[in-house]
Amino acid sequence: MTRSKRDFGTIRRRSGGRYQAFYMGPDQDFHRAPSTFQTRADAEAWLAHERRLIQDDTWSPTRSRRAKVARTAEAFGPYAAAWLSQRDLKPRTRALYQRLLERFLLPEFEHVALRDITPAVVRVWHAGLDPHRPTQRAHAYALLRSILATAVADEILAANPCRVRGGGTTTRARRVEPATLDQLTILVAHMPDRYQALVLLGAWCGLRFGEMAELRRADLDLATGVVHVRRGVVRTNGQVTVGTPKSAAGVRDVAIPPHLLPTLAGHLATHVGPAPEALVFPSVTDPEVQVHPNTLYRHWHKAREAAGRPDLRIHDLRHTGAVLAARTGATLAELMARIGHSTPQAALRYQHAALGRDAHIAEQLSRLAQAQQPS
Repeated sequence: MTRSKRDFGTIRRRSGGRYQAFYMGPDQDFHRAPSTFQTRADAEAWLAHERRLIQDDTWSPTRSRRAKVARTAEAFGPYAAAWLSQRDLKPRTRALYQRLLERFLLPEFEHVALRDITPAVVRVWHAGLDPHRPTQRAHAYALLRSILATAVADEILAANPCRVRGGGTTTRARRVEPATLDQLTILVAHMPDRYQALVLLGAWCGLRFGEMAELRRADLDLATGVVHVRRGVVRTNGQVTVGTPKSAAGVRDVAIPPHLLPTLAGHLATHVGPAPEALVFPSVTDPEVQVHPNTLYRHWHKAREAAGRPDLRIHDLRHTGAVLAARTGATLAELMARIGHSTPQAALRYQHAALGRDAHIAEQLSRLAQAQQPS
């Protein structure tokens, strides 16, 4: 082994090729690094850090620090449970995180000390997730990364071991095709009268199902042609929860296309109670309970078959509304405000879909070329 003298501390190369570092502390005792280092530079960095602690008068013996680390090196399971309980999350998001923990994270990491979760451990775990479920895989990885990022902030870990490139992102596995206007007409015609207005609001105003299900009479201002989106309803594990929309940007006022106003007025007169807080789309059996998704799906599946769109989901009406708005020339900021997005990525997708008329573009390019040809 070789040893090098320095102005602070000593670095020694061991027979196995790794480096050991130690120094004499203010207590006139020798203090060794808790582990050996792969490179001399790593050993020097550790010594430099120890020296800064002494200079800043924040130094303590490495043995007492190791004891502190041992006390805080709790297993992943209890730490993740505390992490989840301390988060201010929407009910559906909390339920999603709980499922991901139980199905993908706890079976692998529950009894593993946080400091033992290394980049190699994470990489092997991620590789074992089902590659045919990319969204699920990305969500599980992103949750692990978020939990361990908090462990870094809590100074339990020195760095986040989640370093799989692109592990938390995924491409859209299912391409959403917006409904055409003809298809929308057929969809509405094949829905029961009490739900036709819901389909129209989803398609022309871009509302989420939970936002529409929680609309009250006072939220529809037909005099000014505006729907006030202030709340949403979600069902999780059989529980109904009414709260704010999915994000802060979801609280918004959406202008109603004028051609919908007579239909909405008729719906309010026929299917909605007179009180301002009466639900616009109540349950058939209880006017104080929001329409259940399963009730709507039963009719929706028949209507989409009639329209020749068995792939179309209720949520895709929102996509349809966004693309229709983009086709009018709405700017990115206008789309974000109308649809209720806090980031531009989703709104950009709608703009791209509206502009994705490749055959038309190709035709216009040929016209440009023809215009340049000499007569």
